[in-house]
Amino acid sequence: MKARQVYVPLIAVVVFLALWEALVWVMGWPNYKMASPSDLVPAYEKYWSLFLVMGWQTLWRTVVGLLLAVVFGIMLGMVMGFSRTMRDALYPLLVGFNAVPKATVVPIVALMFVGAHDFNTVLIAFIISFFPIAVSVSIGLSTLEPEYRDILRSLGASQSTIFWKIALPKTLPEFFGALKVSVTLAFIGTNLMEIVSPHGRGLGALFDSGKTNSDYPLMFAVLIALAFLGIVLYYVVVALEKVFAGWADRSV
Repeated sequence: MKARQVYVPLIAVVVFLALWEALVWVMGWPNYKMASPSDLVPAYEKYWSLFLVMGWQTLWRTVVGLLLAVVFGIMLGMVMGFSRTMRDALYPLLVGFNAVPKATVVPIVALMFVGAHDFNTVLIAFIISFFPIAVSVSIGLSTLEPEYRDILRSLGASQSTIFWKIALPKTLPEFFGALKVSVTLAFIGTNLMEIVSPHGRGLGALFDSGKTNSDYPLMFAVLIALAFLGIVLYYVVVALEKVFAGWADRSV
């Protein structure tokens, strides 16, 4: 089982890269139109130190924004899950806010907090990633069987006790499912700020540099690096899910 979970994704990646290389070769595209995987190797060799430094800058900002989204999303989900009134009041606001393209929010945030590059980037990563977490927790709590609440309340349990002892374990599968989505959204938010409001930091800045210098292999290399970081963080969430919600796994 464990071997399959390692080899199957690796084979899928190899097949994807091979098809990508074949497509570029068959279409006869030059690397300034569509870089192939073989064009990316020289870019990594030439700029490996920049990839390490800027990759770390992107990663830690994304992780901080995601952690803030987890804390805020759980708290907001608790409020909406335990109160029908708050759920009815906040859901339209959250849906409306989430429908706003975040690329339009980035310049506003950059102007509001001029010079606070790290704060701006973490803030956008947080803003774009908390919504799925809040919704998953809210749905999990609102669908909690009323018998559990009645029994625990009759025993003197508070709302927080009900949440930590009963509701949260019940919502863990949905929570980790939403967290997997939030991981990718957090990376999108980080790179939106790094590209739209450039400040010379992160992989978004490296991508923007490649665009400015018409270095298309570098641009594609940055995209693959971002995908790699996203996959790593995704599997970190998968590992945490196995630890805290492994009981919900029905796969054979």
